[in-house]
Amino acid sequence: MGVPARAYLSIGEVLGKLRSDFPDVTISKIRFLEAEGLIEPQRTPSGYRKFTSIDLDRLRYVLFAQRDQYLPLKVIKENLDAIDRGLQPATTSGAPAAPRLATIDGGLAPSAFVEQGDLKLSRDELISSSGVTEAQLIELESYGLVAMKGRFYDADALAVAKVVAEMAGFGIESRHLRAFKTAADREVGLVEQVITPLLRQKNTESKARAEEVQRELASLSVRLHAALVRTGLHRSK
Repeated sequence: MGVPARAYLSIGEVLGKLRSDFPDVTISKIRFLEAEGLIEPQRTPSGYRKFTSIDLDRLRYVLFAQRDQYLPLKVIKENLDAIDRGLQPATTSGAPAAPRLATIDGGLAPSAFVEQGDLKLSRDELISSSGVTEAQLIELESYGLVAMKGRFYDADALAVAKVVAEMAGFGIESRHLRAFKTAADREVGLVEQVITPLLRQKNTESKARAEEVQRELASLSVRLHAALVRTGLHRSK
């Protein structure tokens, strides 16, 4: 859904909202920050800048980082890139950015079953954040357990890699986990059978319902899997 017309701010309105906290800011300063690639406001057909609340928040961050943290624009731009990719910017210069993942008592939050489009990790970031080795990552990719989306890895790839790294501590290798992938693919097929009729209805209510059903079934699938594993382990005692 598009942004309502008055949700946009002119450059003068943005200046007015910033002046109380940053009295030295000017229109020329805002234009300079745009030219440096720190903000990317949209344009009207006649060429006027249209700023969103997100643009305003980015400007506040840039101005604060310059004034109060004495950060150079290069570092601020790197921090903004980290934020845009779902990372927590490094607290010290040269330190790696860390991913932000929502968890509940060590398990995945319900939101983890929503499409993860925010987190974007490079190969080095995935390795350092998950604890897997380069060799393990190559194996995971060869077995289809982890894959890049475009030029980055997403939150799902990080979740898989973290679990694999922990299981490796018990002597379980990536090749032993192919059965998990096969079982997961079958569960995905079952979920798709349920939600496909809803998606074919081509209206917003049906799409929202399909997303809700997908979340619920994914959560139930994880619970069922855990219960079956517990049952099997109890039988083996």
